Amino acid sequence: MKLIYAGLKPIINEYGIYFKDGKEDKYIYLSFAIEILNALNHEYEKDKKYSCDLQKTNIQTNQIIDTLTTFYPNLQEIVQKKINSYITHLDYEKESVENHLLLSDIEKDVYLNNLQIMREYKIQRATNKIFYFLCIKAITKLIIKNQIKEIDTPFTEKFWHILKSIQGKLFQNKIKTDLKILNINNTLISKLYINIY
Repeated sequence: MKLIYAGLKPIINEYGIYFKDGKEDKYIYLSFAIEILNALNHEYEKDKKYSCDLQKTNIQTNQIIDTLTTFYPNLQEIVQKKINSYITHLDYEKESVENHLLLSDIEKDVYLNNLQIMREYKIQRATNKIFYFLCIKAITKLIIKNQIKEIDTPFTEKFWHILKSIQGKLFQNKIKTDLKILNINNTLISKLYINIY
């Protein structure tokens, strides 16, 4: 179980390996998501506003794992189970190519070789994604538990992406939200309003 940057989403077929622009590895968002998680993880007093200056720091991999372990004591088991499920998916993908009726033997060989070349890369991307969504889930639990009604972050692509993920997870919990960009004193901020009572 390791966390390292893998890269863009690969598109793999019998012609080659391509990388989908805009489908970035979740690893690049992890330290920002952990920063939000840490900012929200404290005791709350009713009707009090809290502020934390979110500035992306160099959060090390072991700090990410340690932080998430406080929310998921069996983190390693959870991640390994999800990785094993993903490996089963990769095995099925390989089997589908082997049984593909419209590909020639040469095309199958090329496709299978391309899948093999990218196997560890894809597993690493999946691992990063698993950690990212476990972090989003932990953030969402804190929002619900503490009835947090608003989260402000700097307006950056990374924070916006994370707030969209939080918004999606809250929607799954039937909690309405509204995500806006505001200009406050000539500084753009992202503001997530949460309709939780």
